[in-house]
Amino acid sequence: MSNASDRTPVRPPLNEIVSWEATTLSQRIHDRSVSCREVMTAYLEHIDVVNPVVNAIVSRRERAPLLAEAEIADRELAVRQSRGWMHGFPQAIKDLSDAKGLPTTQGSPLLVGQITGQDSLMAERMRAAGAIIIGKTNTPEFGLGSQSYNPVFGATRNAFDPSRTAGGSSGGAAAALAMRMLPVADGSDMMGSLRNPAAFNHVIGFRPSFGRVPGLAADPFGQQLATNGPMGRTVEDVARLLETQSGFDSRVPLSLGEPLVPAGGDIATALERDVGGLKIGWMGDWRGYLAMETGILPLCETALARFTELGCEVETVDLPFDPETLWDSWTTLRHWAVAGNLGAHYADPASRALLKPEARWEIERGLRLSAQAIHVANVQRGDAYRAWSALFERFDYLAMPSAQVFPFDVETHWPHEIAGRTMDSYHRWMEVVIPASMLGAPAISLPTRSSDAGLPMGFQLIGKPRDDWGVLQLARAFETVGGDLAILPPALGV
Repeated sequence: MSNASDRTPVRPPLNEIVSWEATTLSQRIHDRSVSCREVMTAYLEHIDVVNPVVNAIVSRRERAPLLAEAEIADRELAVRQSRGWMHGFPQAIKDLSDAKGLPTTQGSPLLVGQITGQDSLMAERMRAAGAIIIGKTNTPEFGLGSQSYNPVFGATRNAFDPSRTAGGSSGGAAAALAMRMLPVADGSDMMGSLRNPAAFNHVIGFRPSFGRVPGLAADPFGQQLATNGPMGRTVEDVARLLETQSGFDSRVPLSLGEPLVPAGGDIATALERDVGGLKIGWMGDWRGYLAMETGILPLCETALARFTELGCEVETVDLPFDPETLWDSWTTLRHWAVAGNLGAHYADPASRALLKPEARWEIERGLRLSAQAIHVANVQRGDAYRAWSALFERFDYLAMPSAQVFPFDVETHWPHEIAGRTMDSYHRWMEVVIPASMLGAPAISLPTRSSDAGLPMGFQLIGKPRDDWGVLQLARAFETVGGDLAILPPALGV
């Protein structure tokens, strides 16, 4: 295993293979215009050069077995055997998720050296579609916080400014994707962990409806805040990876069985839709409730104006539920979930000392919760769901920023202040992402233009629960008039 630490900026010549969109890469592998070995070689050489800049891919496998697997993939294609659309794709799995033969450290010294004996369900499905797993992508310790630093591998840096954070918790995935080290990427999202790093690295992150991408959680009934999902550089790439990740599994009682893609259509065709007449509700900073760094709202509003070019109606709308009550419900349920997942580490004084302060803070509050407090939080969540459902009777989709700050200094663990307002917890600065998480609704983060300082940002489109395909269709329509989605990080040079 290896992990690069040198962060000297580079401007390498960009290999054509790594610059292809994932859909294009798949087509060219399958029509034999490029071999899987050539693809693997191009990606590994590119990773060697650019990963030291951002520290996105960790626990890398050695080159020789990867090339051997690529050659096997070539021999399969030679006899017209394809495992799926990802046949021969180099892929790295987020380090919160298991991949057979690789460590799953979750960024914690408590888990270093533990080699996983089986794939997670998501990794299993990606491997079955033809992916060759080359390593893991970096994440915060136990995925807590939207800044991907940890004591095992260090911090992942922003693809557009390596002095700043890549966000999190899928920060390694987003930075690797932006730097063309991966054709697509997997991630997970409890509190914006697919959406925040996508916004920070000028890529697309999609949090699917709850149950769309099943996972083998130990508590499948109680743990309903987080989900796995896809990231990509185009909407079609995101849709293709989501189709691979999604689908019913009999071991996951709340997994969705209905197909993602409408029957009878291929993905590219099914994404096309006349969105004229759709109503989008713009929530902005929730009428001033959210602290928002200067410059974010104008970028999002400029992006939203493009929907009017498509014939959509965009209207400012208020939050349909008291935001402080929503926050109280959210933090109670999050404390409960984190304490349940990490309580055993906290119970042992030796391992407790190795937990970061934010993890201990979450666990301690979770352990103090009463059954009544958890019940009240769930009732409040139900009330919020019904209020938002009523709003969706007036609007087809809702929109708001993907983050409340631009990418910040990589040495800062979390913003303590935004626009003169103090943040009272390590995650209050990400409050803008919790509505979709609480609803279990599909939400996509799409890039806006960069700030005057060249920093990326994004905005969320949120749909009704289970309307994942509708969100992707609207995002695809935006992509046709967006024009800003293919910007390269400065380190790659053009």
